[in-house]
Amino acid sequence: MAITLSLVAILGLILFFLLRSRTLGAGSAFIAAAFGFFLASTGAADPINKLTQSVLGAIPGL
Repeated sequence: MAITLSLVAILGLILFFLLRSRTLGAGSAFIAAAFGFFLASTGAADPINKLTQSVLGAIPGL
């Protein structure tokens, strides 16, 4: 049985654990999240989505 997780949920969990381990400060997390939102509205969003889909498609079992 395959379990599907959203990439946003996975990245959110990674960000949560980085904040919890104090490897990433709250200010840095805010900047990273804001950068992601701004990047999504640029022309770079489509190539990034295609690259992510290609990488995930290359992993067997997904």
